[in-house]
Amino acid sequence: MTHNDKPINGQDNPSFLDLLNQLPPMPPAPELEGKPGPRRLARLRAAWKESWEEGGFLCQRWEEVFQARHASWHEVANWIKAAALFGGLSLIVLMLDAAGDIASATLKGLSAVPATSGGDGGGLWGTVDHPVRVFLADQAAHLSVAPAALYAFWQLTGLVGLVGGFFGNAGARIAWLLFGIGSLAMIWSAAPAGGRAAATGLAALMWALASMFALRGLTLQPVVHNHPPQYQFNPALHLHATIPAPTPAGDDLGPDNVHPLQR
Repeated sequence: MTHNDKPINGQDNPSFLDLLNQLPPMPPAPELEGKPGPRRLARLRAAWKESWEEGGFLCQRWEEVFQARHASWHEVANWIKAAALFGGLSLIVLMLDAAGDIASATLKGLSAVPATSGGDGGGLWGTVDHPVRVFLADQAAHLSVAPAALYAFWQLTGLVGLVGGFFGNAGARIAWLLFGIGSLAMIWSAAPAGGRAAATGLAALMWALASMFALRGLTLQPVVHNHPPQYQFNPALHLHATIPAPTPAGDDLGPDNVHPLQR
């Protein structure tokens, strides 16, 4: 089987032209002379059937797909890597586009609600929500933005922080903390003077209860990871001593082996 590309990392890059090049030339058929369409269709049908047999182009590609389930990323065929990367990038683009449309529609829907509607201060939620509406409406009078847009952005920030924090996103949890601190500051600033402390305390309790979901799994205890060292050092003391060679028995110089000097 021929390949148009050079091997990369020990892998052959298949070419789709092998689907047609792997067949021998078609034998002459007098009945198909002058009819290029049927002849081309017959050759393509034969190439398709041949490619699914043992050693065929599509058969080998199917084996590579089957082996990719148990192989690492470096062992997977290059064409599978390219297809996976292209599909992943396409999915990310679609998700970002859909997320942008959803966020835009949500922001428009929330902006349609007047910033001061339902803010009569009645009930527990009204005690917390009304000062926020009043504060944003007063601040919007000095800005080039509608009060409804500020209130919608405040709601959207709290919703994103709550949902993202529930799934463990660090950025969403930071946004949730800033959302709570900013809300407490706005309630303290805009609440009536007589009930300012009660309204702020009630808002802090509501924020703490909601934080049970937004900060789920967060702990203040340090997490210690004990990993075995990659290299173990075993200190050892090696003493190199030289042992003298034994002296032959005839060369002993003891007192019994002293002989007088002969002249």
